[in-house]
Amino acid sequence: MTDSVPSLKVVLVEPAGERNVGAIARVMKNFGYRQLVLVNPQCSWQSKAAADMAVHAKDILTAAQVVSSVPEALTGCSRAIATTARARREILLEGPQPAFQWLLQEPAALIFGPEDRGLSNEELQHAQRYVCLPTSTEYPSLNLAQSVGICLYELAKLDREQKFQTSTPSSETLQGAESSLPIGQHPSRLEKSAPIEQLEGYYQQLEALLLKVGFLYPHTAASRMQKLRQLFNRAQPADTEVAMLRGIISQIEWALSVSGYSTDSSEEGSQQS
Repeated sequence: MTDSVPSLKVVLVEPAGERNVGAIARVMKNFGYRQLVLVNPQCSWQSKAAADMAVHAKDILTAAQVVSSVPEALTGCSRAIATTARARREILLEGPQPAFQWLLQEPAALIFGPEDRGLSNEELQHAQRYVCLPTSTEYPSLNLAQSVGICLYELAKLDREQKFQTSTPSSETLQGAESSLPIGQHPSRLEKSAPIEQLEGYYQQLEALLLKVGFLYPHTAASRMQKLRQLFNRAQPADTEVAMLRGIISQIEWALSVSGYSTDSSEEGSQQS
């Protein structure tokens, strides 16, 4: 059912309910998804209670990957969507359909937060887009397994619709092929988006340089870097483009070293200006 996104990862950050994890394994298998990644789990995901909830999806629990951080969970992914139940400053919340259509195109991940608190701002920054499921204002909170089930249903439905459209193209579709490209994909773009871990390395290198030259300060670096992350997330650079950006930073660092530039001089210059 979901052959177009065989590498989709369902990422659970610090799940605390073993029965929830078991129910998630079951719904993953219902819709054909198999890669479960647990970030610092707070429960026994292979317990009898989890296995009882998984029913015929115990193999997904057995094969679950356990990692210590969100960046590690996203290794090999080019796109990542995080789910959140509440609005955050400087984060654009989307409904499932437009965001999930974008998720179908490349190796990707869906990130879900802990049952008691959801994803933190720091955890959210590793995603490129953000989904909020529409619920009643009277009782908006969803159970974790329910949230995963709804998201995978929406994703599988979009996948089926896309396959049907591809297998039965109309004359209008053929004439307007360029306008029907997947969201976020330009007709001249042949390269896939850079892997998230490559982008993460670039962000760390960029932050270190900007701190060194005085553009960032330690107490405001996180908020400023979040804006820069959003800029590059919109651009969706390819791996060759990220390599070029990292090469530019390396060259700037080399030029600073041979010129005798120091952090002290940058601070003095910023104070004088």
